Amino acid sequence: MWESIIIQPMTNLLLWIYDALGHGPHMFGLAIILFTVAIRAITWPLNASQVKGAQAMQELQNDKDWQEIQKKYAKDKEKLAQEQMRVYKEKGINPFASCLPTLIQFPIIIGLYQSIIRALSATPFDMLKLARTAYPFQNVEGIIPLNSTFLWMDLGRAESIQIFGFALPTLAIVVALTTYVQSKLTMPASTNPNDQSAQMSGMMSIYMPLLLGWFALTFASGISVYFITSNLLGIVQYAATGRANWSSLIPGGNKNKKSPAKK
Repeated sequence: MWESIIIQPMTNLLLWIYDALGHGPHMFGLAIILFTVAIRAITWPLNASQVKGAQAMQELQNDKDWQEIQKKYAKDKEKLAQEQMRVYKEKGINPFASCLPTLIQFPIIIGLYQSIIRALSATPFDMLKLARTAYPFQNVEGIIPLNSTFLWMDLGRAESIQIFGFALPTLAIVVALTTYVQSKLTMPASTNPNDQSAQMSGMMSIYMPLLLGWFALTFASGISVYFITSNLLGIVQYAATGRANWSSLIPGGNKNKKSPAKK
């Protein structure tokens, strides 16, 4: 089931894009970028839900009822959680809406990794497996073996640049940085240290960059190309709404952000 629903469609989409681009040097990297754009387009409703959920959570921080329950039940975590869920329900806010696309992305990440490794087959056995994976309309004989070079990378291997004898994990750093920027921009601004939702978002903005950075450091660099493209598209998508919390990128930026005065 995993093979027929995830691996085969992804592998064939990558092969089709690569073939359409002319299957020359650097083309497989461009195929991954275009593949990422296609995934973003397919998951647009989920991404829109994530943006909407993040905006609702940001607006909630200035709500008087929300601020009052944070202060009133600061020492009673159980009651605080109950009151928070009450406010979520009354205002029609799903606190998990901003997390769903991230969770859905993990099967895509695993499937993409397996698809890249399969597409970049080198041994006769792997090439036979790729040929069996390809759909009948694919020009398998004309594109195998694939050219895995993209810029300075071999997309089938983990990437690092040698500088003065030291291996610099360039892509892993860029992946972690863009993941951090994307998560911080959508983080609800809060001045209340007892706000559990803001605390959870703050933890995710630290753990997710580290996790995806580790993936980029460990797995094939083609995964890093996917991460970076997806993160940049997410940043542009959220910035286009005009709600991006740019001050949150600076340590303490959220604390310095004052609630707008009501007329």
